Amino acid sequence: MSDRPLKSYIAGKWTAPQTSMETSEAINPATEERAALVALCGPDDVDTAVAAARAAFPGYAALSLEERIVLVERLLAVFERRYDEMVRAISTEMGAPYDLSFNAQAECGPGHLKETVKAARALKWERRIGATGRLVHEPIGVCVLITPWNWPINQLVAKVGPALVAGCTMVLKPSEIAPLSAQLFAEFIDEAGFPAGVFNMLHGTGPAIGDALTGHAEVDMVSFTGSTRAGIQVARSAAGTVKRVSQELGGKSANIVFADAGLEAAVTRGVQHCFGNTGQSCNAPTRMLVEASAYGEAVAIAARVAAGVTLGDPMDKGPHLGPVVSKVQYDKIQTLIQAGIDEGATLIVGGPGRADGFSRGYYVKPTIFAGVTNQMTVAREEIFGPVLVMIPFADEEEAITIANDTPYGLAGYVQSGDLARAHRVAGMVRAGSVHINGAGQDYCSPFGGYKQSGNGREWGEFGLHDFLEVKVMNGFYPA
Repeated sequence: MSDRPLKSYIAGKWTAPQTSMETSEAINPATEERAALVALCGPDDVDTAVAAARAAFPGYAALSLEERIVLVERLLAVFERRYDEMVRAISTEMGAPYDLSFNAQAECGPGHLKETVKAARALKWERRIGATGRLVHEPIGVCVLITPWNWPINQLVAKVGPALVAGCTMVLKPSEIAPLSAQLFAEFIDEAGFPAGVFNMLHGTGPAIGDALTGHAEVDMVSFTGSTRAGIQVARSAAGTVKRVSQELGGKSANIVFADAGLEAAVTRGVQHCFGNTGQSCNAPTRMLVEASAYGEAVAIAARVAAGVTLGDPMDKGPHLGPVVSKVQYDKIQTLIQAGIDEGATLIVGGPGRADGFSRGYYVKPTIFAGVTNQMTVAREEIFGPVLVMIPFADEEEAITIANDTPYGLAGYVQSGDLARAHRVAGMVRAGSVHINGAGQDYCSPFGGYKQSGNGREWGEFGLHDFLEVKVMNGFYPA
């Protein structure tokens, strides 16, 4: 990799920080070697980027919807042409195995852009309301978009896409841990020919520029994806200027498995989903709640499935898992696995320490705990690694109680051969999305959570609304 630090993108130009001399290393988690050197911005760069977005807003907002869509479709074309570059960037920066990066991680970019354009064309942007009123949707203004490392392009495009279509201008702060995909996306924006200042990107850390971005008086809206702890700070910072804040935060999602679910398939699916992306998904089904009469059999199936999971080089094709993103993340997972052991959970598979066969790289042993109660640390904390806890329940009522006994509410999962019961239980789970018998989620569906999993919704038409103001012009029509 080059020793030249990655630059930020402000007002249509690649820009070095004005005064900050700080850099950070983005580490390839499979090799523990440097993947990129990043030039970190300071508060003065925030002011410059926000000013560029503010200056660009009137002209960009004045473009017709179709003119904005043409620009987004150019972006889509660039993305699709350079798709393989994005796949490699994601695998390098955060360790997603090649197949996952190709089929899901990178694919989220074109997927969200296409769905956003479709939703924008279907949205009724203006309509008559009441006797004399004209209701219109207008872009909210200058937006700050803060994105994480675990699904870097999914979170980035789920924000940037609707903001661009809505007519907003923006400052993106991607994770400094995984900057390569965002850097590449900024190149796509530049190549697509968006007006200068519409899209700006700053590399930097949360402590250095987070509050400067979220509390900035010239910023109208903040969209944040990350930890609940960081989300609380974002909300506090933004409160002083009463700006809109949309957040997608943590999760500790329950997967309720009834005895009639077709146990082999349901448990296998649950383990694989929990371990997918090496457990680094906020909506992962990390608590498997199993009907007591089937609990022993379910534990045996889960152990067998986990024992067959392999780990490998993210650049290799195949169905293996990769490393977790960083040493910090690796160490946190190790601490939580040890907490499970110390609190009396039964270790079925995996455990602490580096995965066998790896002398380098942040490879975590896929781990399953049985004999877990919902009050144990491993059942309460978002581990963000390949760690599954299995909890028995006596009946439907207890399953719902355990599922909802969490500060989070991002996702839920229900497995049952009785669809009436599955529907009933899904309706009682307090979460933003509930998946019945392995169903996935379409790009047109809302993504977001209840409680401390955040507020607002992303994806499709729901993502557009986050970036739009609603105005009514009364007396627009004769009485």
